[in-house]
Amino acid sequence: MTPTAPAGAVLNVPAATPAQAAAHYAARLAFEADVSDVHADLTSGAPGIVVVYTRSKAAWDQGRIPGALHLPTAQITDLAPRLIDPAHTVVTYCWGPGCNGATRAALAFALLGYQVKEMLGGFEYWAREGFAYDTAAGPQQRPVDDLTAPRSGISCAC
Repeated sequence: MTPTAPAGAVLNVPAATPAQAAAHYAARLAFEADVSDVHADLTSGAPGIVVVYTRSKAAWDQGRIPGALHLPTAQITDLAPRLIDPAHTVVTYCWGPGCNGATRAALAFALLGYQVKEMLGGFEYWAREGFAYDTAAGPQQRPVDDLTAPRSGISCAC
């Protein structure tokens, strides 16, 4: 009997079927939005979303998306019904990919009956893509980080 060669690291666990993959990626898009899409909707005034920053007051003062609502995760259950129209989709964000605060906030909104998406990359990637943000000291903007977005500042059009 000839031994079977290892499949390699990528195929050590076989890939999903195309139908399973389509269902998985469609579900991810139903739960997530990226910073470029959120920026495009806020810039165009697209209706139907409310962007919610879920971190502390100190983090809010340090930097936030213009037009975002500050609602720390611990206060969502008490304040969301008074502040957010349930007909809108809530987009939660926190600091960045190393923080799951936006995920916890998204869960809290979902448990209250809101449609919700989590913004991938959080505030970190908002700033790294060169989008303007507000601080306690006023508006700020950093140069585009060319590891996250084209140097031209024009959307990558993924």
